[in-house]
Amino acid sequence: QVHLVESGENLALNGGSMRLSCVVSKRTLVHDNIRWFRQPPGKRREAVSCISSDGRTQYADSVKGRFTVSTDQAKNTVYLQMNAVTPDDTGVYYCAAGQGSSCYLNDYVVSAWSQGTQVTISA
Repeated sequence: QVHLVESGENLALNGGSMRLSCVVSKRTLVHDNIRWFRQPPGKRREAVSCISSDGRTQYADSVKGRFTVSTDQAKNTVYLQMNAVTPDDTGVYYCAAGQGSSCYLNDYVVSAWSQGTQVTISA
């Protein structure tokens, strides 16, 4: 239901860019919100961003202005575009379906998780 596409090793330098892709069902795109999480090494998992079925988005303060989440309806894909990355962005990233069409960054119930993928940003 929620699949984070593997596209090689997700490596970037400080200040660089990276994009992650999450493939979901059409039903999920219509009825649920899509969420991005990450877990830095040695730390708790944190909410990064979410997007509602109507395209509204929310972002964590730590990524606001640098990360953008968007949806390609034709490809059933939600993207996390990561710009101006820093080593603090390093961690295991996940996408997930949240119950309900509207997204709230810190008020949610996850109905399906993707596998995690390692993102590493070097100084």
